[in-house]
Amino acid sequence: MTGAARRVARVVLLDPDDRILLLHGHEPDDPDDDWWFTPGGGLEGDETHAEAARRELAEETGITDVELGPVLWKRICSFPFDGRRWDQDEWYFLARTAQTATDPQGFTELELRSVAGLRWWTSAELLAARETVYPTRLAELLRTLLDEGPPRVPLVLAAEIV
Repeated sequence: MTGAARRVARVVLLDPDDRILLLHGHEPDDPDDDWWFTPGGGLEGDETHAEAARRELAEETGITDVELGPVLWKRICSFPFDGRRWDQDEWYFLARTAQTATDPQGFTELELRSVAGLRWWTSAELLAARETVYPTRLAELLRTLLDEGPPRVPLVLAAEIV
C-alpha cells in the first residue's frame, strides 16, 4: 500500500439473539460483483474511532440505540472499488442493540449506488454462507466472540489485499 491508509471504524453489531448485521454491497456498475460487510466508514475531521463508529452506524442503518463496546479487531486492507484503490486501517468495535429495525437515512451518493440492503445473520448462517464476506474470517471470528467473549486486547488480523 502506498501513502497513508484511510482510518476506518467498523461495527460488529449484535442483536439480543446474537445475530450480526451486515450490509450487502456491490460494485456500482456491476451488481453481480457483490459481498457482505459490517457497517462503518472513514473518520471525519477530528472525531475519534468510537464517534465515527456511532455516526456511521446511524447513517448506514438508522440504529442509534446501541451499547458500544471494546475494539475487537484491527486490520489493514486494500481493495479496488469504484475505479480506485482503497487502503484502510480498520478498527472493529463490538456493539449491542435491541433495535433491530433498520432505516438507512445517511447513505452517501456512492453508497446509494453500491449498497443493495442489510440483513441480520446468525452465526450458523454466516458459517454456511457461500457469499463473499469481509473480513474473510468473519464467520470464525464471530463464533469465537460468541463462545469466548471479547478479547482482552484487540486482535490484529492478517492484512487483506484484494
